[in-house]
Amino acid sequence: MMKTLFLQPPSFDGFDGGAGSRYQAKREIRSFWYPTWLAQPAALIPGSRLIDAPPAGIGLPAVLDAARAHDLCVIHTSTPSFAADVRIAQALKDANPNLKIGFVGAKVAVQPEESLKAGAPIDFVARNEFDFTIKEVAEGRDFPAIDGISFRGPDGVIVHNRERAILEDMDQLPFVTEVYRRDLRIEDYFIGYLLHPYVSLYTGRGCKSRCTFCLWPQTVGGHRYRVRSAGHVAEEIRLAKSYFPQVREFFFDDDTFTDNLPRAEAIARELGKLGVTWSCNAKANVPRETLKVLRDNGLRLLLVGYESGNQQILHNIKKGMRIEVAKRFTRDCHDLGIKIHGTFILGLPGETRETIEETIRFAIETNPHTLQVSLAAPYPGTFLHKQAVQNGWLDASHAELVDEHGIQIAPLHYPHLSHTEIFDSVETFYRRFYLRAPKIASIVGEMVRSPQMMKRRLREGVEFFHFLRERQTAA
Repeated sequence: MMKTLFLQPPSFDGFDGGAGSRYQAKREIRSFWYPTWLAQPAALIPGSRLIDAPPAGIGLPAVLDAARAHDLCVIHTSTPSFAADVRIAQALKDANPNLKIGFVGAKVAVQPEESLKAGAPIDFVARNEFDFTIKEVAEGRDFPAIDGISFRGPDGVIVHNRERAILEDMDQLPFVTEVYRRDLRIEDYFIGYLLHPYVSLYTGRGCKSRCTFCLWPQTVGGHRYRVRSAGHVAEEIRLAKSYFPQVREFFFDDDTFTDNLPRAEAIARELGKLGVTWSCNAKANVPRETLKVLRDNGLRLLLVGYESGNQQILHNIKKGMRIEVAKRFTRDCHDLGIKIHGTFILGLPGETRETIEETIRFAIETNPHTLQVSLAAPYPGTFLHKQAVQNGWLDASHAELVDEHGIQIAPLHYPHLSHTEIFDSVETFYRRFYLRAPKIASIVGEMVRSPQMMKRRLREGVEFFHFLRERQTAA
């Protein structure tokens, strides 16, 4: 077995590019997702090590020292970070010329040939689901015998092996919490709307929805929701509780945990027995009776992708959601005491000044506890990217999706709506939502009731306004 290093490389200060982040960028407030997609294969390989450099504050010298002690390095990359990740890979090769380097992630899954051509230090890329692919590489198998990889042959010609069969029995995967305990410090991971410290993991992969912008289902996870059994999930949470007694919340990062309602209820009942607080991703169509079961068994918060308050835009992006259904769902959550972190995207196909205003009004009316406003990001491999290229909405100068500081840019533009107008609308959205008397009163009340929350919200407030200043500079 090759001595294997899994690496999320050093990057921009505060850059959340982790193998779990849905938008690789610097956040409004300091936030880091767990590198779950790296931890999963790391759990399959005895003696491996996972370094998640950005949240741990680990710089290049320490990473180079680690590289010298390993035979194989697996780097998670993304469209925004790819060029920088290649430079890191070259530094690793210079430090250890015998080191084999493989890249994983959605970027190389959909652009394996381009990635190898652009990355001289990359020995191979693993496409799609790569857990058992990396395990076979670490076992020392010859590259031609490994399904799911692309590599350079002896003559320098790039070879694409056949696709690896998709994993059906998700209970085959070992617990990522073993790797978290071994290699990570959970206090390094912050998400503004989750209790701290938190732990996140997946209970399944894939998403039935067909949203044109969403990266993971279109590149790695697929559109069938393949799941772990309720008992398997409960067993890992029970173990995680014993490993991390300080954890205040567990988050299930499945694309849409509520895609399978009977299973969601079954897992909730198991979690209720364990007495844990938990949250998950959900679509804004969960019936009230299911919401009640989830709440009664420890659910605290739902992360909900509303995306837009305009029905035509939701049709354009194949969201499969009706505005009136989302409003009813939100009212049910408010009535049941379930908090919502709502996510919105500006600049999607069909966006106009009027639809931006409609979305802001929708957010104020539905009033989620917290929200995040992102800019439409056409990642390669998504239908949105194909649309943007075909229609001339994406300029080559905006293809990396972030600026030189790691802040998300507005890569799309339309004849009636410029990059700048879309970019500036994010700040307008945030200010109009949060700088309202009722919302300010709610936040202040939350702070008064909890000294810990007061300290946290004050820190986040400073970070948020600093972020807005950085955006103004970038603009």
